[in-house]
Amino acid sequence: MAETIELTVNDMTCNHCVGTVTKALQEALPGASIAVDLASHKVRFTGDRAKGEAAIREAGYTPEAV
Repeated sequence: MAETIELTVNDMTCNHCVGTVTKALQEALPGASIAVDLASHKVRFTGDRAKGEAAIREAGYTPEAV
């Protein structure tokens, strides 16, 4: 069973941001479970933490450990 990673992305401020982060994670981690919550600025996904963080950074956001 894959580990669930949770990160805070404070510079994710609107629904467009949510879509951008979600798409970046889907492309970097095919088949991963992905949940993005704008209100709490939390991003949860299964799979490789380093790949997920890199995808979020490449999309222009700053992931931080919870």
